[in-house]
This record gives sequence, structure tokens and C-alpha cells, in this order.
Amino acid sequence: MSFFITLVENSDDSRRAIETAPKVQSMLRSGLKLAEYRAFLHDLYHIVWHFCPIMAVAAARCDDGLRDIRYELYERIGEEKGHEAWVLEDVAALGGDVERVRVTPPSAPVQAMIGFNYYACEHGHPCAVLGMLYVLEVVASVYGGKVADSIARAIGREVDAGGFRFLSSHATMDADHMAKLNVLLKSIEQPAAQAAVINATQVNFHQFGQLFSEGGFVSHLAR
Repeated sequence: MSFFITLVENSDDSRRAIETAPKVQSMLRSGLKLAEYRAFLHDLYHIVWHFCPIMAVAAARCDDGLRDIRYELYERIGEEKGHEAWVLEDVAALGGDVERVRVTPPSAPVQAMIGFNYYACEHGHPCAVLGMLYVLEVVASVYGGKVADSIARAIGREVDAGGFRFLSSHATMDADHMAKLNVLLKSIEQPAAQAAVINATQVNFHQFGQLFSEGGFVSHLAR
């Protein structure tokens, strides 16, 4: 059995916990209010801003035995750099305060998720970064397009009218990335590397799920 299948089996309960969360079900069916979507974009900006730096930390710790992973991370950094600007474009298109998004910390679950990913890659095993990649790309490819359509309907706006560039583009882009990640994960044979990927996947799914709890992105509405 390939490690990719092992990873799916060990993390699918965590993924389903997000999918079945009441807030997520409501978002998929009925979208979000404009203020809620702006708050979500606020959190999303910080996740995306740190995406490339976390991959860079992991790449720097990949030795020659992890050369293929290092090169894949270099390629991903090239593809993903600057995408935080797309989130800010969406914020601006929806009348949000771009500068406030930049300078105000994200919600507690996002801060915890970002901090964990830096720590896991720098002080644990660099392959932990693949857990982060797997979670964010699963979320984007499986739910990104559906969420964009649902929110657009809820606020009376067309998806291609502005405000949904990041979600819409990554729904397709990350489906392609998932196919490449599948191949890469199948190549991982070291038990320590596999354990790091599984743990990081479970933690990232958990923290992403916390976004949709009472302590998640909706907390920004009170600020």
C-alpha cells in the first residue's frame, strides 16, 4: 500500500470533521455574509503570506536524501509566490480595508497553524511541510469552487465580477498540484518522514477546522 493511501486513511476523519461542521455546511449551502467573507479573507491572507516562507524553511533542511522534495518545494515556491496579493485584490474588490488586513493579526487558530508549521519544519522533520501542502490543497481543490459560488450567490455578486480570484483560481490550480503531490508522497519511505507528514496533516486539518468554530475567523467581526 502506498504512503499516499496511508496518509488519506490516517487523516480522512480529520477532513470529514471539517466537512460536517455546522458552519462549513452552512457556508457550502448558504454562503457567508459580506462581513464574514471579508473576515475569512483576512485569515486567508495570512495563511497565504506564510505559505512560501514555510516551504523555504523546509527546503533548506532537506538533505540529499530528500532532494526530490527540495526541488519540488522550489518549484512550488515559484508557482505560489505573490498569491497573497490576489487575496488583497479580493478584499479591495469587496470594499474591505486592505491595510488593516495586512497589519492586523489573523484569528487565533490561524496564528496557531502558522506557528506550528514553522516549528514542525524547522525543529521537527522538513517533510512535515507536505502535511501542510496536502491539507491546503485538499481544502482548495475540493471546496474552493463550491465555496466561491455559494458566497457569491449569498452576497448577490457574480464570481467573475471580482472578490473571488483566489478561491476560484486555486480550485483548479490545486487539483493539478494534488496530482503531483500524490506522486511525491508515494516516494516517501522513511518512517520518520511519514510520521511527520501524518502528524502535520492531522494538526493542519484540526486548526483549519477551528476557523469555523466560535474562536475562528468570525471573531474578527467584533474588532
